[in-house]
Amino acid sequence: MTTRIVLCLLVLTTAAAAGAAESGKSATAKIIDSLGKTLGTAHFSEKNEGVEVTVKVSGLPPGKHGIHLHEQGKCDPPGFSTAGGHFNPSAKQHGSMNPGGKHAGDLPNLMVKADGTAEFTATAKGATLGDGGGSLLKKGGTSIIIHAGPDDEKTDPSGNSGGRIACGVVTAQ
Repeated sequence: MTTRIVLCLLVLTTAAAAGAAESGKSATAKIIDSLGKTLGTAHFSEKNEGVEVTVKVSGLPPGKHGIHLHEQGKCDPPGFSTAGGHFNPSAKQHGSMNPGGKHAGDLPNLMVKADGTAEFTATAKGATLGDGGGSLLKKGGTSIIIHAGPDDEKTDPSGNSGGRIACGVVTAQ
């Protein structure tokens, strides 16, 4: 009898921990170019290790492009400078290859095919869709930016990824 109670408690505790880590919270962003034309969407789902970011876009120049989460929920064309710097609640350096990095908003490069389309899934470690400093849904919001060039994944503060060519404001669903 005692073994059965302990086993039931273990199962309930494990299920509760998994439920707390994967909250089911989600968000989305409509990604636009500098003329305000919709290029695609980004979907955000809270997971155990951070926020999973899934992007589907078209109409971009082929090749590698830096893609990052930025600290402000503003996408004013043409240069999207209103999005601010990279989302960096832990005050780290930029890039996965930087010993002082990486920002919570640092994501791997987006590879755009010859036809201008791309699909991408990555995890923003250190980000959440809940409360606290790591929340992408914080007061003032956050955004997702696609850059003109590839991110070198080490140069602070932005990875030498060039100008901002697309932007989307992260919005709770």
